[in-house]
Amino acid sequence: MILIWLKFAVCVVIILFSGKRVAKYGDIIAEKTGLGGLWIGVVLVAVATSLPEIFTGVGSTVFMNAPDLTVGNLFGANTYNLLNISLLDFLHKGSPLLSSISAGQLLTAGLSLIPLLIASIGIFLSMRLPQPSFMNISLYSILILIGYLVAIKVIFKFEKGRQQITKELNKEEEILFKYNDIPLKKACILYVIFAIIIAGAGIWLAYIGAELAQLLGLGQNFVGSLFLGFATTLPEMTVSIAALRIGAKELAVANMLGSNLFNMCIIFINDIMYRRAPIFSVLSEKHIFTGFIVMLMTAIVCIGMILKPKNKTKLGLSNYAIWLILVFILGAYINFILG
Repeated sequence: MILIWLKFAVCVVIILFSGKRVAKYGDIIAEKTGLGGLWIGVVLVAVATSLPEIFTGVGSTVFMNAPDLTVGNLFGANTYNLLNISLLDFLHKGSPLLSSISAGQLLTAGLSLIPLLIASIGIFLSMRLPQPSFMNISLYSILILIGYLVAIKVIFKFEKGRQQITKELNKEEEILFKYNDIPLKKACILYVIFAIIIAGAGIWLAYIGAELAQLLGLGQNFVGSLFLGFATTLPEMTVSIAALRIGAKELAVANMLGSNLFNMCIIFINDIMYRRAPIFSVLSEKHIFTGFIVMLMTAIVCIGMILKPKNKTKLGLSNYAIWLILVFILGAYINFILG
């Protein structure tokens, strides 16, 4: 038992170390190629910091034949990303964090629910209706991919039309992504190296998760949601805290919300890799509850951005941050019972 936890800790350190650098060199590539603004946080950084979820999914589906483990990881990672917003709120000095960010974040939060809803409905219907598929890929996975592509296109158009917001974000980027001493070629090479390290750690993490599920007598959905969800969201947490410390609030929040949007798209990748059957035909309905928790936490974040509270509580947290923590704890407890 001690050896498994030790392996889990080592894997977490590897992901934390490499994930931060993948995000860093991804940011450099974004700067050198002319990408910028909220787009960096929602797309490039979010995808970079979601590499552990991608490769943990590959390990779970291809090598471990445990699709519930990877889907549980994705749903669980989304709950952790939203929980991390409460941590960012605590670290943000002065007013509540969500009261001082752009409207583009609200749009991203709302759009992140589309792939999540498709996934949850797909799991529910797959237990009751014939499984629609194309080339052994579930129709629901294809719809998730379409939902993701539509979402990022809408976000891009929205940001393009808001010139003032773009100018403010560009100022943040100049502080955060000013890497004149690192050429693009070097950034690309280092990005690939650390991405490969994360790939290996992600596959290893799948084996560790399966061992934990067996030894602890817990379901794969619970282990995926709690343990793997925590480990694979460490890069998002690290990058967002670093961004917040230098004043890049937009990037800090966009990374979390963008990761939630992209994570559901990873189900499509897993479906391609899982050749035994359309992946939705073998998933547990217990994931629907975690999906509901993600929806509820996303709704709390949206309410925080709409109401824009002026002050924090005596705990140093905004009211919405406290609700995020309470809902997360409640969801983890119920998931434990279900597992």
